[in-house]
Amino acid sequence: MSIAIAIDGPAGAGKSTIARLTAKELGFIYVDTGALYRAIGLAASRRGLSAEDKDAIVAMLPGIKVELAFNENHEQIVLLDKENVSGLIRTPEISMMASAVSAIPQVRAYLLDLQRDMAHTNNVIMDGRDIGTVVLPDAKIKIFLSASPECRARRRYDELVEKGMDVRFDDVLKDVIARDYADSHRDIAPLKPADDAILVDTSGEDLDTSVNKLLNIMREHL
Repeated sequence: MSIAIAIDGPAGAGKSTIARLTAKELGFIYVDTGALYRAIGLAASRRGLSAEDKDAIVAMLPGIKVELAFNENHEQIVLLDKENVSGLIRTPEISMMASAVSAIPQVRAYLLDLQRDMAHTNNVIMDGRDIGTVVLPDAKIKIFLSASPECRARRRYDELVEKGMDVRFDDVLKDVIARDYADSHRDIAPLKPADDAILVDTSGEDLDTSVNKLLNIMREHL
């Protein structure tokens, strides 16, 4: 029987990086569900749709195909209509669009079976906003990972600068705060810890410390 570990939390908490590294250490498959919503956000943006064009976004869904694949290093690749868009979905604009499309019930339903099928057939560490509450409510381990908005914005800012993007820290912080509000106040599957989630705050911690903290929690409960 497969084992599922759910990691939820706000944008910039380090979920993706920590989930990927802990999955590699434990020999699990890492599933970045946020990347799926980003791919849909990218598809909408390419069609000139705005976040308010909910009917048009829903109408778009039957005409696109979003998939997850893995390269020879077991790293996740996001495919949109067979195109590898892994590097195109990490901009601040697509982040905000992802938050908007994730509030549309039909989008969540469109991706739900894909996420659950992966968990039913593999040992997975899956991260997102509602994994422990909605997608995998029976996950063996549920972790809610967070950090202060300033800490999360600094991490995101450094990541974007390293990629050569021209950004201002204040703008990144505003985006983080705006996305926190949107994710936690949406009507469908709002961002919140599952009742049985283990709460972990990584403010002020480096990556190695955070990874080791979560590995200890996972091994204790496996």
